[in-house]
Amino acid sequence: MAERSTAAVDVANESGQAPLAAGAGGATGDGATAQSKTQDAEQKTSEEAAPTTSIPEPPELHSGHRLARRYRLEECVTRVDGFSSWRAVDEKLRRAVGVHLLPADHPRARTVLSAARSAALLGDPRFVQVLDAVEENDLVYVVHEWLPDATELSPLLASGPLEPHEAYQLVSQVSQAMAAAHREGLSHLRLNPSSVLRSESGQYRIRGLAVAAALRGIESDRPKRTDTEAIGALLYSALTGRWPYPEDAHGLKGLPKDLGLVSPDQVRAGVHRGLSGLAMRALINDGAHPSRHEQPLTTPEELAKAVAALPRIRPPEPQAPTFPQNAYRQPPARPAQPGVTRHAPVAPPPPPALSGRAGKVFKWSVAALLIAALGLGSWQVADTLMNQGGQSGSNQQQPPQQQKGSTGGTQHGAPKPLAIAGAKEYAPDNVPQHPGQVNDTYGHNGSKYWISRTFNEGPVLAPFKQGVGIVYDLGSAQKVSGGTITFRYSGSYTALTLYSADSLTPSTQPSGMHQLASARTEGSTAQLSVKDPVPTRYVLVWITAMPNSPEDSSTYSGAGYKQAITNVSFTGLSS
Repeated sequence: MAERSTAAVDVANESGQAPLAAGAGGATGDGATAQSKTQDAEQKTSEEAAPTTSIPEPPELHSGHRLARRYRLEECVTRVDGFSSWRAVDEKLRRAVGVHLLPADHPRARTVLSAARSAALLGDPRFVQVLDAVEENDLVYVVHEWLPDATELSPLLASGPLEPHEAYQLVSQVSQAMAAAHREGLSHLRLNPSSVLRSESGQYRIRGLAVAAALRGIESDRPKRTDTEAIGALLYSALTGRWPYPEDAHGLKGLPKDLGLVSPDQVRAGVHRGLSGLAMRALINDGAHPSRHEQPLTTPEELAKAVAALPRIRPPEPQAPTFPQNAYRQPPARPAQPGVTRHAPVAPPPPPALSGRAGKVFKWSVAALLIAALGLGSWQVADTLMNQGGQSGSNQQQPPQQQKGSTGGTQHGAPKPLAIAGAKEYAPDNVPQHPGQVNDTYGHNGSKYWISRTFNEGPVLAPFKQGVGIVYDLGSAQKVSGGTITFRYSGSYTALTLYSADSLTPSTQPSGMHQLASARTEGSTAQLSVKDPVPTRYVLVWITAMPNSPEDSSTYSGAGYKQAITNVSFTGLSS
């Protein structure tokens, strides 16, 4: 049930951000990088077995060229092995995209098209999405997402080993994502630090699914094992800061050639023992791993289950700021001017204490003055209250009466409960939560619920997921004045917004809808008030942040960031 949250265009991968030294498929600018021993052997065997075929040169395109009168090429990132990769702009949707281009007569053109279309059908947000795959004017091009705010894993690992919690999140999210891909018959085959992106919220996304290998002509008789070993190499690097093979790759130094493959806790002190064991079980799939009591992990699904079986690794506690012994912060010292000597001011000595008799007289005098002041103030307050009470009833200010209309109703309308005629889950990214539970969010007095999936990071869901929501049908256009949303989980924190939608299944994003009200709560109830009610029949409840909640056996949901709606009601103004 849990939904795990998972840039440089590469010569062989889907791209996510501005180019770095290595491409998404793990290739450097000249296309010479190392992958695992298994991948290298398989690729070499494949290339030797294949007949020699002349690869056409990549088409001579230039910055400013348009594809399909829509995609404007901006910068060529890579030109190698008969294809080129570009940063481009989708002029129709006004967003940055990445484009892989190769001639239509390229020997791998058909394979690339097939792989790109298969990856696009997966629609899993943990992968960089393929947006278009077209053959046109003797060209084959694949358009994919471009994520400028994400960071490639390579420079993160090059700066040093990750914290145990971060390494745990990496292997958990990547293994679960690849397990989902393999269930749909898709593999990666070039999974490495250059093909994994990390968002600011801590979500990992994988680029180049199926397409990276197709561009390079890589095949494998054991795709699950190949991808599992690649994930093991990622985990090994995250724990040690070293590439688990003799060759240096992805900005990491390899292991000494005469040392062989040793467990991460032998390379670096303080490595988490559980994660160290998982890395070895995933890397060595021939039974020659150090622990004879554990079976090797040969598929991403087996690895994901093994990660889930580990005791939860919590993030490090934030360190409290340290302050100097002085209770107050001193202003920064100004640079001394030449020829001027500044002396610190000397505090004057405290006044001498009064003698015993004089001190007692002074204390009694101050006490007497305070008592007199309090008595005078109390008398003034009492006098004011008595004067107000003595005023005639005709002079008392009466609360304004509501102006009644001819029918006895209020002229400006009074809030009334609005009936809900139906509801439907809203998932603009085509990744729904639990559509069959939406009707349990109203009319049951909180006895039933709709629950989201569980996310690894939060409270804010973006950028991995912009939000989750439900559209409610009020039966006819109503002036919605407010709403009450009751949740199952409380904590820090839930953020939600009400929007006016155009239908029960709106095609527009929330940013294109009219916002009615928004709220943020750490409790289990959110009260929303609409300042300027407008007639609308459909109301979208859009949740963009969720609290961190423990495992809940009654909802069959694991621990993480999640939320469940148990009751929804709206109020409107009478016409």
